Amino acid sequence: MPKMKTHRGAAKRFSLTKSGKVKRAKAYKSHILTKKSSKRKRNLRKGTYIAAQEEKNIRELIPYK
Repeated sequence: MPKMKTHRGAAKRFSLTKSGKVKRAKAYKSHILTKKSSKRKRNLRKGTYIAAQEEKNIRELIPYK
């Protein structure tokens, strides 16, 4: 059977931690930043983890990461 292909869009957005969690960046940080408070923008910089319900789907998209 041939190797699975990595979903390139997902590979750019998600990464795995050593403990196996799927890491992601937060949304709403790309444009229209003037009306967002500094506190809100600062908190958007921090990474977070994928919800447990979505983890299986994302792992199928990035099998070799």
